Amino acid sequence: MQLIHKCHKTVKKAGILLSLTAIFFQGCQVKPENSAKAESADSSPLNVIFMIGDGMATGQVTTMFYYKEEPSVFEQFKEIGFINTSSSSNKVTDSAAAGTAFATGQKSFNRGLGLSPDSLPVPTILTILQAKGYQTGLVSIGSITHATPASFYAKVTDRDMEESIAEQLLEADLDFFAGGGLDFFNKRKDGQDLYQSLVGQGYQMDSVGMSRVTDTSRKYGYLLAPNGLPAKHKGRDSFLKEATEQALAKLSASDSGFFLMVEGSYIDWAGHARDKEFMLAEMLDFEEALAVALKYVDTHENTLLIVTGDHETGGMSVGKGAQIDQVDLYFNTDQHTADLVPVFAIGRAADSFKGFYQNSDIFHKILKAAGIQNDKIELVK
Repeated sequence: MQLIHKCHKTVKKAGILLSLTAIFFQGCQVKPENSAKAESADSSPLNVIFMIGDGMATGQVTTMFYYKEEPSVFEQFKEIGFINTSSSSNKVTDSAAAGTAFATGQKSFNRGLGLSPDSLPVPTILTILQAKGYQTGLVSIGSITHATPASFYAKVTDRDMEESIAEQLLEADLDFFAGGGLDFFNKRKDGQDLYQSLVGQGYQMDSVGMSRVTDTSRKYGYLLAPNGLPAKHKGRDSFLKEATEQALAKLSASDSGFFLMVEGSYIDWAGHARDKEFMLAEMLDFEEALAVALKYVDTHENTLLIVTGDHETGGMSVGKGAQIDQVDLYFNTDQHTADLVPVFAIGRAADSFKGFYQNSDIFHKILKAAGIQNDKIELVK
């Protein structure tokens, strides 16, 4: 009996030892490659590509499902939400108030840029991310001083104060910008040559064409038209696609994360003009730039791409055409509307952009995705 008891105790101890050994080796197992990649992506600074189709909502996006021979790149998005675009002063917003909501996380009044409803300056997502070491860039088909790009760096009571807005660009500390608006820099009423001032700040400037980024240690600025660039159906080249490519080449050279805003400006203009040819040309052009961004996201796991419009323009819809099984574009106004606007997201933290919410929430969702706490937005002193 004593021998059996000793054997039982020995077996019991051996069983405990084997269990502890198994736990130890289980804890030391090599994690799957995909898990390691996911942890690596989550620990890296977030890259943000924010694409705004000015005046683009569901109707405009729908055109890409009927007027292209190949599938629309919008089909790649699985995370989709909708935003209310009303401003603090008007149910129907303008681009200045809508841009301010995106850039500051606060709804404000029509025509104002970078200000609270009480006309007090508030910090933008650019300044917040720059303080964290992020690279920043802006691309627009219109003037770089126009409402949407200007909302990310300027603080003025009226969007038409474009010479003042141009001065503020010199203080914005952007790493890359591209668009029109040259006259607001070198043909000014005050006689200043802000183009040369930008050169003096170390920018590699170009007023002729989208030259390639060759030295990523430098800052780049492109002012390629006196005001806005030409419309696509009136001869504009592949500026938006090329500018997006060059911006990504410059900004992605840093490992500190970046924020890039790209605006398809003239979707809005086509809606105001109630012009089908104009609309389709601008939407196809926007899709080409979007394809560049999607390709980048596909090869960079730590990137979040958000695509939306600042408001809808034209009350546009795709309806029955003149022939059987044919569609056509219809406009019911030449103004902005209060239509809800879709938000498309892909990449890191994309699922947080599903649902219905306010346009100002996009700012907060981006900062949350980047792991930046910004619960209290202080007024700029």
